[in-house]
Amino acid sequence: QVQLVESGGGLVQAGDSLRLSCAASGRTFSNYAMGWFRQAPGKEREFVAGIRWSGTGTYYAEPVKGRFTISRDNAKNTVYLQMNSLAPEDTAVYYCAARLSYGFPGAKSEDYDYWGQGTQVTVSS
Repeated sequence: QVQLVESGGGLVQAGDSLRLSCAASGRTFSNYAMGWFRQAPGKEREFVAGIRWSGTGTYYAEPVKGRFTISRDNAKNTVYLQMNSLAPEDTAVYYCAARLSYGFPGAKSEDYDYWGQGTQVTVSS
């Protein structure tokens, strides 16, 4: 079992930056690929970014490429999502997720085994 707790969300203005954190506990964190997803009101949950267990491979959804950066610190059992140039369309609840995998982290919700409770990000125009 892996427990995931997100933090760092909040209310910001368009163009601002935020860094989300996801602290993991339970099983060996470095055995897991990690992902960030988001869900806006009335929309389905969508993939944002993923990172391999070693941190050497990262993957991004098209809408966030060049603006968001996913990283991880296995010594701290934490994965991060640095979000720059935020726009109102980035408003959503952001979730981190863990997948027991040494390969590609996956871009579908069903690829992941554990989920955090989510953190709200609201971007005003």
